Amino acid sequence: MKNLVLTGGGSAGHVVPNTALIPALSKKYTLCYMGTNKIEKNIIAPYKLPYYTMHCAKFVRGFSPSNLLIPLRFAKSVKEAERALRAFGAEGVFSKGGYVALPVVFAAKKLGIPVLSHESDLSPGLANKLISKKCQKVLTGFPETAEKLKNGKYTGSPIRKEIFTGDRARALAKYGFSGKKPVLLVLGGGSGSRAINNTVRAALFSLLQNYDVLHLCGKENTVHSNASGYVQKEYEEDMASAYAVCDLALSRAGAGAAFELLALKKPTLFIPLENRRSRGDQAENAAYFERKGLARVLKEKNLTPTALLSSLNALAEDKILRKNLANCPIENGCDAIIKEIDEMMGN
Repeated sequence: MKNLVLTGGGSAGHVVPNTALIPALSKKYTLCYMGTNKIEKNIIAPYKLPYYTMHCAKFVRGFSPSNLLIPLRFAKSVKEAERALRAFGAEGVFSKGGYVALPVVFAAKKLGIPVLSHESDLSPGLANKLISKKCQKVLTGFPETAEKLKNGKYTGSPIRKEIFTGDRARALAKYGFSGKKPVLLVLGGGSGSRAINNTVRAALFSLLQNYDVLHLCGKENTVHSNASGYVQKEYEEDMASAYAVCDLALSRAGAGAAFELLALKKPTLFIPLENRRSRGDQAENAAYFERKGLARVLKEKNLTPTALLSSLNALAEDKILRKNLANCPIENGCDAIIKEIDEMMGN
């Protein structure tokens, strides 16, 4: 089998989509992953792929003295990536973007190894903008994104097939919910959202009057609570159960989580990340789905316990939104992406 490199990282949103592709790709190719010793390594570990660790330079938005060292650090990371690509005998690279992917793609281009990348968000991120000229194609999760890129092609976003296999009865038992109340799933992103976590907990007594709550709050973000109907977890590997148990969701608006929630027809209130650390991609994603009538949005600057309760109750009662979700197929992009990878690899 030919040797294919997967890369992408810096956040869960640049890694989890790759895990949707690994089961099918591993039947066709010898795979490895290239990334840092951070979140992507932890997410990829269960798949037992050879893993090449690199030290990647991250651009910090706004002024930061660390940005002055990026050229030197980047040059070193490209050399690390070159050595790893040669050691693995790479014959192709598939990138999910993020700053982690940059040195791998630049090294692959230098070595004459073909590259495909995928952009999940509505607007391309900085890394994918830099990567795009070095790729055969940039595959996209939104049709509109492909139109903005000279080598863009719409495929849809990769969605993990296992999330469709959850059983609600088993999930209710797993989390200890009775099923008498609708279940609210709270997602704050891979590292958790302080704003969402704090507001949910401030509103918890009122929330529990109407809902049971499954709160995926991020690493080291759990707090002591003996509230009945409230379950906290730092991270959930069994997302099939988390999705199966929920009747509505409260979530950041990263493309990966957004496409999964919409594909599962879960009414969702998005609270997009909007601060100096964000390029505004989540706000754009959320606004897009709201315009389509597929979700509701509450801006973080307006996030208070009262606003949260009001927005969730409006979401729960929104029959038009539920009808829109039922009639709007969200296509799983896995098959289309694998077809493009096969073409790149000459299969």
